[in-house]
Amino acid sequence: MKNGRPRGIQGEQAKSAPVRNSRTVSMHTEWTQDAAERYDACNRATLNWLMARGDLGGGFLNTKVHSITGNDYDAASGARGPDYTYGWIQGRGLEALASFTMHYKDLDSAFSDRLRETGAALYRRLAEKQAGDGHAYFLYGPDGQPVIAQDGAFTPQAPAGSVYTYSDSFVSKGLFAASHLYEPEMSGNYLIYLKEVIAAVEDGRFQMDETKPLSQENIAAEPDDFGPRMILLAASGLLHRLGYSEETDFADRFIAHVLDRHFDPDSGLLLTIHGEDTCNVGHAIEFCGFAFEHLAVRPDQERLDRIVDILLRCMEIGMQGPGIALYLSASSGALKSPYFPWWPMPEAIRACALGYQLTGDSRLIAPWKKADAAFFSQYWRQNLGFAYQTRTVDGPVDFVPATPDLDPGYHTGLSLLAAIRSAGR
Repeated sequence: MKNGRPRGIQGEQAKSAPVRNSRTVSMHTEWTQDAAERYDACNRATLNWLMARGDLGGGFLNTKVHSITGNDYDAASGARGPDYTYGWIQGRGLEALASFTMHYKDLDSAFSDRLRETGAALYRRLAEKQAGDGHAYFLYGPDGQPVIAQDGAFTPQAPAGSVYTYSDSFVSKGLFAASHLYEPEMSGNYLIYLKEVIAAVEDGRFQMDETKPLSQENIAAEPDDFGPRMILLAASGLLHRLGYSEETDFADRFIAHVLDRHFDPDSGLLLTIHGEDTCNVGHAIEFCGFAFEHLAVRPDQERLDRIVDILLRCMEIGMQGPGIALYLSASSGALKSPYFPWWPMPEAIRACALGYQLTGDSRLIAPWKKADAAFFSQYWRQNLGFAYQTRTVDGPVDFVPATPDLDPGYHTGLSLLAAIRSAGR
């Protein structure tokens, strides 16, 4: 015991073996089929909204909408407005469009064709951007050049050179996925790009904070956060789905690194920064989901059991208020942020669905249903096709968790798609 709490996933919860009670399984199977239909309706609403929005010019997706008012941002909105383009969002959107084009190809060919057409313009634009210097950037200004926004002022971003970033992560995954639809002869090139980003994480050339000039000096000053390995672990699932399982050895190294360096046995949680008390529960849950996608193809029972326990602990401690807080204390479970962003809910749905599908562990059913209920009752706006970005315990609030652009079917869409697939297995 520590501070009156169980040590990790200890006690009866850990000791009870995963059980498949036939009546429970039957009832849950019925619920998962209903949930899969709801997830599909949610995804279709987002994708239809995304396509109806048109683009920002030249193919870039336009998700520049205030998530509370539903109003478009305009030129007076500064970095939120249409003159500024976020590489994160475009890369995520391209991966989502490519993934859904493939998913709906045999289920709804007309819908798939519309998605394919929207994705084609974005693919061409991002491919052109990345071809310039081999990189993608977090924020592009009105002239299409990378910029940094600080205190309302914009300055040019430093050339990336040998430094790679989250923007490279999202854009490399998007280009790699989409190239299989639009330019198969380029898939090998984008696989090399993706592998360069992965290598940068492992040899100290990855910069997390893209609001600062890109440099080795700024990399050296950054904390030991598992975020880069978590984000790129998602690439293993993509590689498996596209037939490149032989390229996923990095995923085993990433999982081992996170478990060895960031797992806190006293709390049963993953510490965001090695040696510190803070836990970004959403990132830990996201890690679990991506790890399950890899372990479904490369089984490792010991790791699978550990990750199920981490997920259960994250859901037990993390679900407070309207959803999952941005940060909490690993040692006490107390909130370290008043903000509850939308994205941990669909990530929790993905992780619980995949974990249950892999293990049959009935302990994952209740937290899955809890995350599902929280997302659809507290965040999702079916009539608009998007979710509130952030809430506090008092309601929706204008707080930007990463970019002001709304989710282009990535956090919500791809997470729910994974749950749909798991329900069909």
